[in-house]
Amino acid sequence: MANLKDIRIRIDSTKNTQQITKAMKLVSAAKLRKAQHQIQNMRPYALTLKNVIADIAATQQVSHPLMVKRSNVRNVLLVVLTSDRGLCGAFNSGITKFADKYIADNKNNFEKIDFIFIGKRGIDYFARKKVKAIESFTKLDKDISYNFAKSIAENLTKQFEKGHYDEIRLIYNEFKSAISQKVVCETILPVEIERSSFDTAGAGHTAIAANMIFDPAPELIIEDLLKKNFNLQVYRAMSESVASEHGARMTAMENASNNARDMIAKLTLNYNKARQEKITTELIEIVSGAEALK
Repeated sequence: MANLKDIRIRIDSTKNTQQITKAMKLVSAAKLRKAQHQIQNMRPYALTLKNVIADIAATQQVSHPLMVKRSNVRNVLLVVLTSDRGLCGAFNSGITKFADKYIADNKNNFEKIDFIFIGKRGIDYFARKKVKAIESFTKLDKDISYNFAKSIAENLTKQFEKGHYDEIRLIYNEFKSAISQKVVCETILPVEIERSSFDTAGAGHTAIAANMIFDPAPELIIEDLLKKNFNLQVYRAMSESVASEHGARMTAMENASNNARDMIAKLTLNYNKARQEKITTELIEIVSGAEALK
């Protein structure tokens, strides 16, 4: 059994670690509330904007290059969102394992799979695997903003419009709750537009939809709305990833605090046993010495 000094050092060290994990949990909980509120406000707007595009595209028979699906997908660009910091459980490993599996399953189906990494953990992981990215971004949790997302979205749009890629897919953690995040592989280009809200029966357009008048022209409206929608979807995915990171870190730090508590209780028990054993040994030695003097 370890001596009393070693056990005391381990107890003090574990208590210090527990204080750090508790503080990190509180910080993540505060950041999570803000990020969760932002996502809840953003989702209805993103859904409504997509429905408006679908209505105009369906009722006016308007098409756009960003909405056209390629018949033969050969070149794919993967945008992988991870975090810059660790200590967030399986948040990053879930993304990297999913990306690894996607590459293994599709390397023979496509001519080219390129990467854009957002987050230092993803950059470091794939660097060890000798996977090079065409672009990399860090400090997502500090610099996240609509303008930052817009700059990345505009770059992706140019890559797609120039025909460099047939599909652009985004791999990120979708926020479900503080204890639940889901790895999602979402095709962001071409933009997938669902059925028009006017076509509720799926059998054609209503008279109201056919007689709608647009100013400016529907083509110009679609052009503007599609770019705004794409910028928003990239920004939403980044916000989902940041919120998921805070939720995963909060859960991981809570588990770490609980484990530290259990370890402190176990070490304290061992300390008391060792202390009692030492006291008992000393008493036996004193009694034995007194008996020997008689």
